[in-house]
Order: sequence, then structure tokens, then C-alpha cells
Amino acid sequence: MSQPAELFSTKSDYAYARVRELILSAELPPGAVINQEALAKRIGISTTPLREALKRLQQRGMVDLGAHRDATVTTLSAEEARDLLEVRRSLDPLAASLAAERRTKSDIALLRASLGGLTPLPGNPTFDMLVNHRRFHTAIYRASHNDLLIETLDGCWDKADRYRMYGLQVERGDDERAQKAHEHALLVEFIVSGDGESAAQVMREHIDTSLGAKSAWRLMKPADDAPPP
Repeated sequence: MSQPAELFSTKSDYAYARVRELILSAELPPGAVINQEALAKRIGISTTPLREALKRLQQRGMVDLGAHRDATVTTLSAEEARDLLEVRRSLDPLAASLAAERRTKSDIALLRASLGGLTPLPGNPTFDMLVNHRRFHTAIYRASHNDLLIETLDGCWDKADRYRMYGLQVERGDDERAQKAHEHALLVEFIVSGDGESAAQVMREHIDTSLGAKSAWRLMKPADDAPPP
């Protein structure tokens, strides 16, 4: 569900959030041509903040912005899916380990609150479910108190959400979703208790069996191949 424009500090921020939501929901699917005047009218802003938002989305790899009035939603790439997975396999466990070492009382409160609103993503998640999923992992990143690491992982997340949606095209069973919920709970438990090694191990397994990993496999393998165990 979209948030009202008045909740954003600038019209550009609002435009960024709205267009990103339209891309993630596939209302603007990969390869779609975006007419800026029509889209600005649709979301109730002028073309200037929309173009600023599109420039940010271009930096995130979500749109190609030409010199004229049209932009194009980028297609999904096996190489980008692989790159994102490789980065997250290395950096997410590091963030979890540092969070266990450096978390504060406010970090712990935020982690527990974000876990309370978290549901393993179903096959057709709402935008709010994606937001809650990001909020949980962002709470772990923030608890690492490493600004460069936080910035890097935040940048990956914007790119990765489209691959999560692609990964969800292969339905996850109840057991798999229950396992993801268990991993989320373990991450909070180990971070709160200060067990960095265990937190990193759970996060590594979490990434290795993530929707991003499924997406990378689907994009790199022929359609008739069987998925890995």
C-alpha cells in the first residue's frame, strides 16, 4: 500500500518510492517504457521530481534513462543476480557478526520490533511485506555500526528486491517458509546474546537458500534443469 506524499520529506523521495513500488509490483515490468509526463500525472507530481527520482533509480540499476522524455525499466540479469548473491554471501554474515558485537539497547529493541512484524514472503507478497522484510534486515545492518557496510548493503537491497520477486515465481512450501521464520528468530537470539559466530553462520545459510539465490539459479540455468537440493 502506498504511503501519502505528505509523509515524505521531498517530492523526489515520494516519486522514488512510488516508482520503485510500481516496478516491484510489476505494474511497470522489465522492459517497460516509462513516459515521464504520463507517469508524473499518474502519481500526482510534476516531471521535475520524477526525473530526479528516475536518476536515483538509474543509479540503482532499475531503469535506463535516456536523454529525452522516456525511460525504460531494466531487464533482469543473470550476472547481476550472481553479483548480488556473491556480495551478500560475504557482507550479510559480517553485518550479523558485528551486530552481535556492537548492538545497543535501542538496536535490540528495533530488532525485536521488526521481527514482530515480519512474515516469510508468500508467492504474491504485498508491498508492505517487502517493506517489513527490508526493515528487519536493515535493523541488523544498523546494529553493525559500520557506516560503509550499511551503505553497501542498503544499495544492494534496492537492486535485490526485483530478484526476490522473480524467485517467488517458484512457490515456496510451508516447511521452507517456516524455516525462514526460524532463521529470523535465531538471528535475533544470537545477536542479542552476543554470539557473533552463530549469527554469521545462520545468516550465511539464510542467504544461501534465499530468494536471491533461487533467482540467480533460475536465470543462469536452462528452464528444464532441476533446482539444487
